[in-house]
Amino acid sequence: MKINWKIRFKNPQFIAQLIVAIFIPILTYAGITAQDITSWAILLDLMVDAISNPYVLVMVAVSVYNAVVDPTTTGLSDSQQALAYSAPKKGGK
Repeated sequence: MKINWKIRFKNPQFIAQLIVAIFIPILTYAGITAQDITSWAILLDLMVDAISNPYVLVMVAVSVYNAVVDPTTTGLSDSQQALAYSAPKKGGK
């Protein structure tokens, strides 16, 4: 499996997608919204609860998998073209 991680992390859209892929399953399982996290202590407790719960970890893993896999290629790897990028492709061209 070859993925051009260096270029993906240069793309703010990918970073946002990963953040959402991690936090939405956690928030959903806990039954809270982002507005309910009003202190660092609440966030830390939420993360500890999530890490100690196998179900939540599986849901986060599935969500991250869906965010990482490129559905336009077969298998789990990036295309040869995407692997050759030195910067994120602009404008879809």
